[in-house]
Amino acid sequence: MFLDLDDTLYPPSAGIWSAIGVRIDLFMVERLHLPAGQVPALRRQLFSQYGTTLRGLVVTMNIDPVDYLDFVHDVPVERMLQPDARLREILTGLLPRKVILTNADRKHAGRVLDALKVTDCVDQIIDILDITPYCKPQAGAFECALRMAGEEDPAQCALIDDGLPNLATARQLGFHTVRVGSPEPSQEYEVGISSIHELPGALDALF
Repeated sequence: MFLDLDDTLYPPSAGIWSAIGVRIDLFMVERLHLPAGQVPALRRQLFSQYGTTLRGLVVTMNIDPVDYLDFVHDVPVERMLQPDARLREILTGLLPRKVILTNADRKHAGRVLDALKVTDCVDQIIDILDITPYCKPQAGAFECALRMAGEEDPAQCALIDDGLPNLATARQLGFHTVRVGSPEPSQEYEVGISSIHELPGALDALF
């Protein structure tokens, strides 16, 4: 089972992604010397064309991805998240291997898992640097992740994610798909749930 990290293992209300977004804007202004007024539109363009702002900046401006990731993830995760005993119970009770697949980096993933107190419930982390030159939602990202996880058949795997483009690509590749954040039905995923705490019921429905 492949699990997204941000806004999936914890709710968007934690504010971490918003804080990272502020840091992305700051990076583009301070490190790349871009006019602040141009940054929002450029971010939308890069995200749409390349899947992530990072990949777009690497391709178009040849930035150092490690420097970028260190800068944008410099947010107080430990103050924004609390240990989640219910999530720990759910992950511990799931039999398949649990792999974090994230467009963030391993360091950020480790901090999030530590703050939630579920680090030992996860078998593997596959981060944005592992799947370079791809990123979610590109098919190549999922193909890399399958190889790294030692999985051959996507039909035997599930993607748990909040991002519609990620889920749509995964479903086209043959993954089972669960969207976290909305129970509304969609052609882009099989099951929708309001929060990660509803995952056991979603998996029962799938399998």
